[in-house]
Amino acid sequence: MKMKFRVSAIALGLMLSGAALAQDAAPSAPTEESAGAKATGKIGAPPEGKGQIVFFRPSKFVGGAMGFKVREGETELGKLSNGKYFVHVAEPGAHEYRVHGETKDVLNMEIEAGETYYVQGTMGMGIVAGRPNLSPTDAAAFNALADKLKLAK
Repeated sequence: MKMKFRVSAIALGLMLSGAALAQDAAPSAPTEESAGAKATGKIGAPPEGKGQIVFFRPSKFVGGAMGFKVREGETELGKLSNGKYFVHVAEPGAHEYRVHGETKDVLNMEIEAGETYYVQGTMGMGIVAGRPNLSPTDAAAFNALADKLKLAK
C-alpha cells in the first residue's frame, strides 16, 4: 500500500511539473496591445550623441526575493529587482558593468552613439547568497517581457 502511494505521489509530481514547463514554453497569442508594444517598443531613442542600455530582469520564483545593484566603477546605476528594468544613458566608448553577490560578474560593452543595447540580469542560487549575472540580449527578448516589467525606482 505504501509503495502504491509513493508511486502515485511521484507520478502526480512529475505530471504537475511537466504541465508547468509546457505552460512556460507555450507561446501565447499576441494581443493587439502587445503587438503594438513590440512594434513601437517601450524604450525611446537615446539622446543625441549618446547610447543607452536597458537593464532588465524577468520575474522568476528562484531568487525572486533578492535584488542586485548594477555599477560602473564606483557609481551605482540602478537596482535590478525581480520583474524590473531601468535605462542607463552612456557616452560612446568602452564600458564595464559589474554586479556583486556571492560572486562577481563583469560585462564589457562598446557603446555607440544612437544605439540601444539590452542586458538581461538573472539571479542564480548560491550557497549563502544569490549569484547575479548580466548577459547581453536583444530588443525582442525585452519586448517579449515588457508588459510584465516595471520601471525600477
